[in-house]
Amino acid sequence: MKEVAELAGVSITTVSHVINNTRPVSDELKSSVLAAMAELDYQPNLLARGLRMKTTKTLGVVLPDISNSFFADIGRAIEDTSFEHGFSVILCNTDNDLAKEIIYTKALSEKQVDGIIFVASGESAEQVRAIQAKNMPVVIVDRPIGEISADTVVSDNTTGAWAAVNHLIEIGHRHIACISGPLILEPAQQRVLGYRKAMQEAGIPVQDDWIIESDFRCEGGHEAAMNLLTRGEPPTAIFASNDLMAIGTIGAAKALDMMIPDDLSVVGFDDILLSSYFNPALTTIAQPKYEIGVIATNMLMERILNPRLPHRRQMLDNHLVVRASSAPL
Repeated sequence: MKEVAELAGVSITTVSHVINNTRPVSDELKSSVLAAMAELDYQPNLLARGLRMKTTKTLGVVLPDISNSFFADIGRAIEDTSFEHGFSVILCNTDNDLAKEIIYTKALSEKQVDGIIFVASGESAEQVRAIQAKNMPVVIVDRPIGEISADTVVSDNTTGAWAAVNHLIEIGHRHIACISGPLILEPAQQRVLGYRKAMQEAGIPVQDDWIIESDFRCEGGHEAAMNLLTRGEPPTAIFASNDLMAIGTIGAAKALDMMIPDDLSVVGFDDILLSSYFNPALTTIAQPKYEIGVIATNMLMERILNPRLPHRRQMLDNHLVVRASSAPL
């Protein structure tokens, strides 16, 4: 800054005011300072300035699986909205690994980000408590943590799963199996609840061995579907609790020389981009992925500005998208 001041013929204080916009400076002096900064290739230390001003203009985003485009879409919305607010984003992918989640959460805290948007990998209560203990704003997305009071953005998983299974019932299916996600996670629990609710309302007995817990990934869906489809009396339809597992289910059916949807109807959940281009195109429950990211980011911005706001929970609606993977029995 001293070199910039000398080259521009101004005081160091004037350079500081131009960089930090802390006091009006004449256009002539400002132009001289900016020209000197450009000539010397001077880059202000944003971290040091941020620490002095108690803001780094940076948000942390903790996601469980960036290879799943559901979370990638949410991450994109967070980045877009943060940029509009003048914030940068540090993205951390935990691979649903609690140890990585702990390391990343500590790293974000040490970097003094202004807030964190958090999608849990599982039993993540301790990490969120640690964030809150440091008075760092946090918004929980998609996977609520039951005992934690925090700003939360979710979608209506139970009603969405009910709509998926009810669609299969309406087109004549009665032998309907469910491939769930990890039942440690609330969305997985709620989607099984929606499955059970639709079956019970239709008077169809729910067989517990037709509910198989998996991992929200293609490989897990494939393995669970092979289990179901190689039984003596296989299901005529499968509700997979996310699109990746539904795609794995279709792969398993094709490996067994089954036709989709002639021999088996499949419905997923999320409506990731691949679902509409897959063959056959996937019937699924569309979540408002981008909107979830936007709302979560705006909610975090409000929390940063006003830490004393009461905690808020926003639940968004889903809707059924019927494509080629489901058909009347």
